[in-house]
Amino acid sequence: MSNPTSASTSTSTSIPPSVPTAVPTSASTSVPPSVPTGVPASIVVTAASGQLGRLAVEALLARGVPASGIVATSRDVTRIKDLADRGVVVRRADFTEPDSLPAAFEGADKVLLISTTTVDERVANHRRAIDAAVAAGASLVAYTSMLRADTSSTALAATHRATEEYLRERVPGVMLRNGWYVENYTAQLPHILRNGALVGAAGRGRISAATRADYADAAAAVLTTGGHAGNVYELGADEAFTLAGLAAAISSATGKRITYTDLPADEFARTLADAEVPAELAEVLVGAELAMKEGELFTDSGDLRRLIGRPTTTPAEAIAAALA
Repeated sequence: MSNPTSASTSTSTSIPPSVPTAVPTSASTSVPPSVPTGVPASIVVTAASGQLGRLAVEALLARGVPASGIVATSRDVTRIKDLADRGVVVRRADFTEPDSLPAAFEGADKVLLISTTTVDERVANHRRAIDAAVAAGASLVAYTSMLRADTSSTALAATHRATEEYLRERVPGVMLRNGWYVENYTAQLPHILRNGALVGAAGRGRISAATRADYADAAAAVLTTGGHAGNVYELGADEAFTLAGLAAAISSATGKRITYTDLPADEFARTLADAEVPAELAEVLVGAELAMKEGELFTDSGDLRRLIGRPTTTPAEAIAAALA
């Protein structure tokens, strides 16, 4: 998933990105010559050209899955030609084009369904993908949902709940309820450092943000080991932080004083509008901040650590890696 672009505001503070923007809609129907066709494969990874999907493919390879046993799908296969060059089976799949899905999911045993980014089309797209997985005979679909999707008040959670319900009705599934991405903040470090501040409306809410690599490793673990069907995993980092705490961690790592400015929801919304954030996205961002304030993006389940078999990446480690 990609991050929304943060822009300078009249208050000279940074806007913490909170949700992905839609990926480009252009698609290529050509398949790189090196990509085998009609080759059965056991694990299908959707959105493999995205940041999380690509990391999931790498995690599967690291766990010993042969490249020929992985199908990486994308709307534009030219963006994952490098995976094809390494022996991964690459196929085109566009959830808005149902006719493209039978061939994409052919031979699937397990599927990693990475949630799509266009919120108003998400549920319909996910249902088409789940139907295709069922038609292909998949025995398991792991879905990247949202932390506390069943109780969260955010607009995003409603689409995840609907997908989870449909998945349960159709095929054995695993709900990978991913928390926030720490990269939603580390990607904005240049802007934060330039302005000396981080702004939001999350109050003192604790956020269990983890790295994409940790979430991808958890998905790979579920897809390569048994006993996960029907499970719901609330995934988040071992070490939660408040936005004030994150500002302090950035200060410590850089030697530059970074402050956190907490705004009322309406002021935060105006800040987003001043930054020319689209109204629909701004509404989602404000809702996410308020959810953080209420603790909806915090978990102490330990599920992520247990799945990946190691401690999760700390905020300090993520900040250091982003600064390197």
